[in-house]
Amino acid sequence: MAYDKMCFVANGKDDAQTACEHLIKKHGQTPSEDADIVIAIGGDGFMLQCLHDHMERDIPIYGLNFGSVGFLMNEYRENDLRERLEKAEEAIIHPLHMLATMANGDTVEALAINEVSLLRETRQTAKLQISIDDKVRMKELICDGLIVSTPAGSTAYNLSAYGPIIPIDADLLAVTPISAFRPRRWRGALLPHRAKIKLDVLESQHRPVSAVADNQEYRDVLSVTVEEDRSHKIQMLFDAGHSLEERIIAEQFYD
Repeated sequence: MAYDKMCFVANGKDDAQTACEHLIKKHGQTPSEDADIVIAIGGDGFMLQCLHDHMERDIPIYGLNFGSVGFLMNEYRENDLRERLEKAEEAIIHPLHMLATMANGDTVEALAINEVSLLRETRQTAKLQISIDDKVRMKELICDGLIVSTPAGSTAYNLSAYGPIIPIDADLLAVTPISAFRPRRWRGALLPHRAKIKLDVLESQHRPVSAVADNQEYRDVLSVTVEEDRSHKIQMLFDAGHSLEERIIAEQFYD
């Protein structure tokens, strides 16, 4: 597919800004509201920011790497951008919707592309109760925290916590404990993508817990409900032969 109206955005680093200026000079610049593609220049964190910024629009995002890892990005090259875009492979992902009830009685909502995490706020471990589709599955999990991850996020924080890598089209969610103390041998669960996950914080006054949806943190939560949000569709483009599906498979054989 040909993309004629490009919007270039870059993170705050000098090299990314310089690359952005060169690409704008070569291809022109279209305001994001009128563009048919957004070119994000930076690292994975900036890519997540761009995906959130444009989540309400049905517009593809193509990343050029100026970060450390660049798992969600493509190699930066200046000369053949249009040809690469014409051959690019699409990945469609759906975010998680988080609804959290706070200790003061307020409720907050947020969307997460990678994961929703519950994290202990003090030296005290967290105590959580896990319910799936309104049925209590674990009465008490003592841990440092818990991660609910999408397939796209399964190679990020979830993997660092020894959670499973999920193929991008697997229609699964990963529930992964962080430093589980009891049950000591529990390693988490894989759930259908339509599952409704409810996490209740036990002894919240003595064991405060925060909830994080990607990079949005809410402190002192009492309960959190997490569900996949199919009303939002996020499009990412990857160079031919380097699709997100291929990257997730390759990550499982990384040396």
